[in-house]
Amino acid sequence: MPIIGADHTSFTVSNLEQSLKFYVDLLGFTVIRIRPEITSRYFRTVVGFPDAVVKDAYLAIPGTNHRLELFEYVQPRGTPADVVVNNPGSSHVAYLVDDLPALYEHLKAHGARFRTPLVVLDEGPNAGGVDVYLLDPDGITIELFQPPKATSS
Repeated sequence: MPIIGADHTSFTVSNLEQSLKFYVDLLGFTVIRIRPEITSRYFRTVVGFPDAVVKDAYLAIPGTNHRLELFEYVQPRGTPADVVVNNPGSSHVAYLVDDLPALYEHLKAHGARFRTPLVVLDEGPNAGGVDVYLLDPDGITIELFQPPKATSS
């Protein structure tokens, strides 16, 4: 049976309210729903913690039907993962941006942390594009990518 699509990406965060400020207020995602406490039997079975208590936010990502889900485990609390990009198990999501230099300056002015400086891609399949690795409040890497502008012939 083949996979037929993608529904959402989920990040476990240390503080849901802080993450909402980042994803909603700073990046412009919109809230679909917030559940202040998930304790249902099926959820606990799926996540593998029979006593789990989780805060949840489900967000719309601008320009796409893909969603971002944020979980804060109230119980059992987890420990921060070492999510540096070269560590096995780390990951990132890339979001498309129309004007990355302007967004980069806006994010910097609002205290955003970056893993890398803004990079203009000068070779390879995305030559002419612009790219940067941004860090969310928990150090999760978010790639912001402005594709190269189409050239007319």
